[in-house]
Amino acid sequence: MTGYGVLDAAPGSLSFVACGTIRVAGQPTFAARLDAIFSGLNEVIQLHQPRVVAIEDVFLATNPRSALKLGHARGAAMVAATQNGLAVHEYNAKAIKQAVAGYGQAEKRQVQHMVRVLLNLTSAPSPDAADGLAVAICHANQCDYGLLR
Repeated sequence: MTGYGVLDAAPGSLSFVACGTIRVAGQPTFAARLDAIFSGLNEVIQLHQPRVVAIEDVFLATNPRSALKLGHARGAAMVAATQNGLAVHEYNAKAIKQAVAGYGQAEKRQVQHMVRVLLNLTSAPSPDAADGLAVAICHANQCDYGLLR
């Protein structure tokens, strides 16, 4: 499963546009799961027309096989962005958590809660969708607002 989040951002203002998850569990092969990620994110990009894409950087996993699969999934997401002419910005998990929760070691639940609070949402998004929004918030906090959606 891959989470995504789309925001409108201006100095001092973040507005929720969309979030969700791309589910790949029913796909018969790993290649089909990567294609589902690519196709799903391509649809999100076509629908919402963002100006940039931000992605969580690779982290060191204890399981090398999991890290490799995560790297492939990130590659599919990056290709979806670049095929649509978008710049890709990468942020590590610590920077994302710091931007959203004020603490680089925040737990998923804390990130999920702070995303809800920062975006004034009535309910917390799913953990994966909250992660996607957290990456978008991190990027909005660190970028030139003229480059955003």
